[in-house]
Amino acid sequence: MIEINIDRKDLSGSLNLIGISGEDKGVDWGTDELERRSIPSDLAPHPQLPDDSRLWAALQSASGGTWGGCVFDVDSIVETIEAGKKALGR
Repeated sequence: MIEINIDRKDLSGSLNLIGISGEDKGVDWGTDELERRSIPSDLAPHPQLPDDSRLWAALQSASGGTWGGCVFDVDSIVETIEAGKKALGR
């Protein structure tokens, strides 16, 4: 089961795993359950993912990911690009 909370006044929200098979086990259970799960080894982007979506995903990753606020961190992106250039000898 998933709990969705939307606060239109504060413009905030949350999405929580709270149960399984119709049994409400609570937010703490859901947090623990998700932390126990490993990322599947075959998880990968779709091979036909458009380039602009791939670029957006890379910029999000360099900025702290989706849960990092969904905003680009320009300093982090530049630092990541510079480190990559250095590693590649460019």
